[in-house]
Amino acid sequence: MKKDIRNKKDIEKLVDTFFEKVKTDVVIGYLFNDVAQVNWDNLLPKMYDFWENILFHNGNYDGNPMYIHQELHRKSALKQQHFNHWLVLFTTTIDDLFSGTKAEEIKERAANIANALMIKTLT
Repeated sequence: MKKDIRNKKDIEKLVDTFFEKVKTDVVIGYLFNDVAQVNWDNLLPKMYDFWENILFHNGNYDGNPMYIHQELHRKSALKQQHFNHWLVLFTTTIDDLFSGTKAEEIKERAANIANALMIKTLT
């Protein structure tokens, strides 16, 4: 039986598993690997903090996701399908690993974030 997301260690497992999928994904992988040329050693700890703050409100994240996505959009046009695909990968990863109240909450928050980023980036 799957457990719920309970702490930062669970967030790290989620983020690591998700980005392993992203790195080789045919729809969005190039945005991370080729366009943004992500330094994974720098990005992953930021993503741990971001999602931990989203789910547990600890205030550890300091960043501007909107600016980052707008800059990426300037380099390579983002489309609705990119945001939708990201969300499918993310929610599938959660469902593969976790089950419970926090797992459902993070999926809902991810959908809201993806929608907000899409609207503000593409308009």
